[in-house]
Amino acid sequence: MNEVKRELLPEQREELLAALKERFHKHMERHEGVTWDDVQARLESHAEKLWSLYEMERTGEPDVVGVDEQTGEYIFFDCSPESPTGRRSVCYDQAAWESRKKNKPAISAMEMAENMGIEMLTEEDYRKLQTLGAFDLKTSSWVKTPERIRKLGGALFCDRRYDTVFLYHNGAESYYAARGFHGSLRV
Repeated sequence: MNEVKRELLPEQREELLAALKERFHKHMERHEGVTWDDVQARLESHAEKLWSLYEMERTGEPDVVGVDEQTGEYIFFDCSPESPTGRRSVCYDQAAWESRKKNKPAISAMEMAENMGIEMLTEEDYRKLQTLGAFDLKTSSWVKTPERIRKLGGALFCDRRYDTVFLYHNGAESYYAARGFHGSLRV
């Protein structure tokens, strides 16, 4: 299997930075006290993360949602209103994918996130995302599932209905056209 080259062409890099900057300024409420110049400087000094952000941008809408006070890392979440279109119709993980006898989805959510170099949101991350706006009003998103639940064949997902964030369970091998995942990346 060929290794994916995780580098951007100069025009892709410029396109990505322009999109991130525009979204950053459009949604200042998501990152109060953070300046774009500081974010851009961090991105430029951690260029290896740009490919993952580009992958997030290709299928979602990454934006800065916080800063890790201990590491100085900027935290990006997918802020697309619904579960990103390019990341739907996926079961939870590789074990779930392998357990399906027929009608397998193309890939699992965890494998897709790993291929992109990002993390799937935890339930805590997902609830933080929901404090920044109303997300997944028509879709749902897989969230990282505790190992004790996963060992029993289950997986967790969330959505927002009736102005409330709900946490649900399903068989990890299930997949639906309206279920995907929101991701995160630390830079």
